[in-house]
Amino acid sequence: MDATLDTAGKRKRLVIGNWKMHGNQAVNATLLDGLCAGIPAAGSCDVAVCVPFPYLGQAYAKLQGSGIGWGAQDVSRHEQGAFTGEVSAAMLADFGCGWVLVGHSERRSMHGESDELVAEKAVAALNAGLTPVVCVGETLAEQDAGQTADVIERQLAPVLALSAPLVARLVIAYEPVWAIGTGRSASPEQAQAVHGLIRSRVAKLGVPDLRILYGGSVKGSNAASLFAMPDIDGALVGGASLVAEEFLRIAAA
Repeated sequence: MDATLDTAGKRKRLVIGNWKMHGNQAVNATLLDGLCAGIPAAGSCDVAVCVPFPYLGQAYAKLQGSGIGWGAQDVSRHEQGAFTGEVSAAMLADFGCGWVLVGHSERRSMHGESDELVAEKAVAALNAGLTPVVCVGETLAEQDAGQTADVIERQLAPVLALSAPLVARLVIAYEPVWAIGTGRSASPEQAQAVHGLIRSRVAKLGVPDLRILYGGSVKGSNAASLFAMPDIDGALVGGASLVAEEFLRIAAA
């Protein structure tokens, strides 16, 4: 059976924590121990955490056999070479990573990553056997100008130009920039409208069961209402993923 489908043939839910630039070995150990202890109560969804590069070894050691996956927050488009400061997909795979974020809004805005570069990083991840989580989303100004659909389609275009078999192996995360770390969240209906748009685009490629996550101030208190929407398959969780109990509440929802 396709690993993205549950035993009933429906899209399996996925919750991924993005620690961003937080943590140290002691704090991480407590957090990972808490996740491992609580994961049996989180239900049957897939769960993973994307940690800073220096702590991939710690995640690898702590999470093996736990039922929790782990991954990185970025990856180089290059396989190897004179690219100081970059980390290749093969290096991530060497630490047991199954997941990697590409095109997070903070990478796009702070590091000038283009839509084309994001697609290249996704391909590099796929070639190494990783699942890239391709992030897309509009700013508040773009939303207010009624440009959400145009922005999402532009950001997705280079990724959807890949072959359908490649697209079928990735995950898309819709993260409205105005809802990241602000305490604001898109209403379930707002999020569903964008997820429905993304679903229609990937379905045209013949990939109707691609998993599409919502990211943007997801908490235990709003997760269930978001997950009730037909095209929201889980969450990319920021701040709440740094608290084991809160992250597990989201997974349990």
